[in-house]
Amino acid sequence: MHDTTELTTAVERFADRLRAAPQSRLKQGAAAEGLALARELSVRAQRAEDPDREPRIMPDAGLFAVGDQLAVAGNDLAEILRTAPADSRAGELDEAVRLVREAAERSGL
Repeated sequence: MHDTTELTTAVERFADRLRAAPQSRLKQGAAAEGLALARELSVRAQRAEDPDREPRIMPDAGLFAVGDQLAVAGNDLAEILRTAPADSRAGELDEAVRLVREAAERSGL
């Protein structure tokens, strides 16, 4: 089982790589991978916080904003899971860490 520190560390590491990546690498798919992950983490955070409300989809703010978008979405989810009852968050937290690691690998960064 993972803890929220592991999630925030993985998110920040990937976000930092996205922020530092040259435009050419971002255009080759790294930005799209980061945005897809940010959107997924954002939806998960919204569902955990308010399951009865339809989640809003994070907009595409451009290549150079995706690192920041990922950091915000990942940290939001980590905070929501940190304050949730332990028995309700274990599987969600493990899944989120897995998603971040897989997206980082696919991005090539």
